[in-house]
Formats: sequence, C-alpha cells, structure tokens
Amino acid sequence: MNSLLVVLISIVCFVIAYVTYGAWLAKQWGVDPSRKTPAHTRGDGVDYVPAKPAVLLGHHFASIAGAGPITGPIAAAIFGWVPVMLWIIVGSIFFGGVQDFGSLFASVRHDGKSIGEVIEANMGKTGKKLFAAFAWLTLLLVIAAFTNIVANTFVAVPAAASASMLFIVLSIGFGYFVYQRGASLGISSVIGVILLFACIALGNMFPLELSWNTWVGILLVYIFVASVTPVWILLQPRDYLNSFLLYAMLIGAVLGLLIMRPAMVSPAFTTFKVGSQWLFPMLFVTVACGAISGFHSLVGSGTTSKQIDNEMDTKLVGYGSMLIEGVLATIAIITAAYIGADKFAELAGNGGPTNVFSDGIGNFMTSFGIPFAIGKSFVALAVSAFALTSLDTGTRLGRFIMQEFFYDASKEKQNPLTNRYVSTMVTVILGGWLAMTSWSVIWPVFGSANQLLAGLALLSVAVWLKKSGKNYSMFTIPMTFMLVVTLLALIQLMLANMAAENYILVFFPALLFVLAIVLAFQGYKIITERTEAPLKK
Repeated sequence: MNSLLVVLISIVCFVIAYVTYGAWLAKQWGVDPSRKTPAHTRGDGVDYVPAKPAVLLGHHFASIAGAGPITGPIAAAIFGWVPVMLWIIVGSIFFGGVQDFGSLFASVRHDGKSIGEVIEANMGKTGKKLFAAFAWLTLLLVIAAFTNIVANTFVAVPAAASASMLFIVLSIGFGYFVYQRGASLGISSVIGVILLFACIALGNMFPLELSWNTWVGILLVYIFVASVTPVWILLQPRDYLNSFLLYAMLIGAVLGLLIMRPAMVSPAFTTFKVGSQWLFPMLFVTVACGAISGFHSLVGSGTTSKQIDNEMDTKLVGYGSMLIEGVLATIAIITAAYIGADKFAELAGNGGPTNVFSDGIGNFMTSFGIPFAIGKSFVALAVSAFALTSLDTGTRLGRFIMQEFFYDASKEKQNPLTNRYVSTMVTVILGGWLAMTSWSVIWPVFGSANQLLAGLALLSVAVWLKKSGKNYSMFTIPMTFMLVVTLLALIQLMLANMAAENYILVFFPALLFVLAIVLAFQGYKIITERTEAPLKK
C-alpha cells in the first residue's frame, strides 16, 4: 500500500473528527465561552496566566508529544503496521482525544486544579490521595527517564546540546518582549522561528561536549528553575517556539511522502504473539502516546488548564493537540513500515525507534532537496528538544501534585511540602536519583502505568459529568477498555517477571493493580448510583 494514502486517510479522519465529534463533545459538556476561566479569576502571574490559543496549543502539544508518539508506534510495529494504524486513528479520536479534552475541561471547571483534585471533589479524599501518590510516582519515572535520555542524546549529539541551550536563551527573550513589552505575537513569532533555526545552525557549528554526569547535573538544575519560575518566562515561550520545530518536521515529512510516495513493504500483520508478547493487550500499551496517554491528563490539568483564556480554547488545545499527535504517530509507523525487516533491525539496534524515525524523515526530505545528513540531524534535534520539554513539564506537574497532596485548607500553618521550592526540590532530587541509578530496570512498568493513568483519568471525568447531570456516555467504552487492557498487561508483566525472578518488577505492577481496582470500584459505585441533584460546576 502507498504510504501517502495512509497518511492522507489519517489526516482526513482527524479533520472530520475535530469538526464533528469534537463539536458534539463541547456541546454535550456545556463548554461556555462567556464563563471566566481560572487564568482570569485566579491569575497570579506565575502559574495562572492567560495565554493566546496559538501559544497555548504550542505549549500543550510540545509538552504531550515528546518522544512517546514516535517510540510507541515503531516499537509496536512487530505486530504489523495495520493494527497499529487502526489503533492510532480510533484511539486518537475516541479515546485519547476524549481523555485530553475532558481532563482539560474538567480541570478548568475545578479552578485549574489537577485530576487528583477533580477526583477528591467527586470521589472523596481517599481517591484523591491514592491517585495523587500514583501520579507523582509515575512522574518520577518520567523525570528519571527523560533526564537519562536527554543526557545521552547530548553526549551522543553535542550539536543538539548547543542548540537546546540556545533555545532556552531565545525563549526567555521571546517571553520578555511578548508578555512584558507588548510585542506583536505575529512579528515576534516570525523573528523567533528564524532565530530558532539559527540556533540549530550555531549548534552544529559549535557543539557542546560535556560528560554524561555533567549533563545530568545541569539538567536537574534547569528543571528545578523551570518548575518554579513564572510560565511566561520560559515554559510558554519555549514550548511555543519548539512547536514550530515539530510543525516543520511534520510538514517536511508529509511533503516528502507526497513526492516520494514510498510503498509499505513490511507485513501489514505479523502474528498475534511475538516472543512473549500478545497483541492483546500489549499493542495498546505499547503504542501509548500515539493513541492515548495518561500523562496527557496530568499536563492538561496541571499546567494547561491554568492558562486557558476562553473555555472554547479547550477543544482546540485538548482535542486538537491529540489529533495532531495522531498524525505524528502515523508518520512514525510509516518510517518503520516503508523499510524491510533487515534495515529496520539495523536502525533500531543502533539508536532505537528515534533512529528509525530520524532516518526515515531524513530520507523523505531528500525528495525536495534537503541533504540526508542535515535532514536526519534536524529531526534528531527536534526530538531531543521535545524530550527536554516533557522533562521540565513533568517536573512542574510533580510539584503541583505534591503541593496539592499535602495542602490542608483547615490549617493555618501548612506542611513545608506545600511550598513550591521545597516540593520541587524533593521531586527533582528523587527523580535525579532514579536517573543516576538503573532506572531502565523498572522502565517496562512505565508503559502500563501510563495507560493506567489514562483509564483512571477517564473514570474521574466520567464521575464528575455524572454528578453534574451531564452526558458521560462517551467515556464508558474508553475507560472500561483501558482499565481492562492495563490490568491484563500488568498481570502478564507480573507473571513474566516472576518467572525471571525479577521480583521488583512483580511488586510495582502488583501495587498498581491494587490501586486501579480500588479506584475503579469507587468510581463504579458513584456512576451506578442515582444522583439526587447535579453539582453546580
């Protein structure tokens, strides 16, 4: 099958879904453009800062994208590209998009609070505490993983390190002129994008070569600062500008596919069992961010909801970002499917899915005159930039969750862990400690933990909609499916690691399994009970 047809089918499906299903969801939930958002009612100039839709779309998309929608689909290609492609389209539209949109909107209606706070308001303090503890531990894994990945990337590609450091300086300048000096967003964006690509050129000219340990230390200091400073100084502008890297990469990939039109040569379907992995449930856990990701609900309810200027923006930012990520995931599976098994094994063995992706996009770009080496280097830089974005966003989310976990409105003197500097320091130190140790030992659990978060996020929003007297039927199938899939995957993971006598990877899945059962049972009781009066939310 022609790869161009594959990407065009996915884009058409996503556009139709955004116009029709996205609008239906907004109507069912009562999205109100006249209602003031937390960015205005609780504006503090640090976390609660209204952002223009285009800027916030860039920030949110940059934060949720990372390397997930690239790594997941390519890793799942062992089952064949057709089941992966079907799950990307169906999952993005009816699962991931609904979760992202719903989580963001629910958070906006709960004063910009996290999903944990939404759970407390609708399922009680016990549910909130359990979810918050689970989410925070998952974020420690995110911090450890991306710190390690970014440090490795900077050591392997010093040019990416130079460019990333220059991005930070550029972003601070962009934020200052747009937010403090009232500079035009359009003109500033044009100048910013030009300077962004200049940073890439300078990075290639002056690569920054440092040791792995040095980079880990620098990254930990960076994410601490990025987590406690106002979002307009660094987070918003850097993510906004970085989004243009990904847009350029997507455009370059689609243009290359339009010209080259390579055929999908790998098998459309292989087998239901590859090694010790069964297509069900492992396909749906492996694709992860390419179709649905629990991390997205933490981003949407953690940082993005505090920056929504108008409730109507929740559809564009929440639902729209997930559909764009679906396009990225589609391109990722194409880069794995247009090459033979031998070439795929060679590339994956020398750099993993990111190398497969970078090689594929670099090759596509040669069709319109971009030298392969430059194209591949550009893609590698873009992917590393987004890994860094996910890293500091995860740190800020960890800080939010810890502050909310220990905050007690009835006490005049709060626990020191509610202080943003203290909570950030604890999160950074523990995440950094995991990054310095063999975090890869517990990495297989992360995929299941991420999808479990998605199922629990879907459940929490469904409970809120039920108690508010609104239609929650669009959550029933997604949340049931994700909980079943994740629990089966955890059982499979526990049995496999028990046989290998890797008991630490038996303990973590068991803990997650119990947590999911408890929260799912609480949510089920609320959803099935008769609501006497809708909540005024």
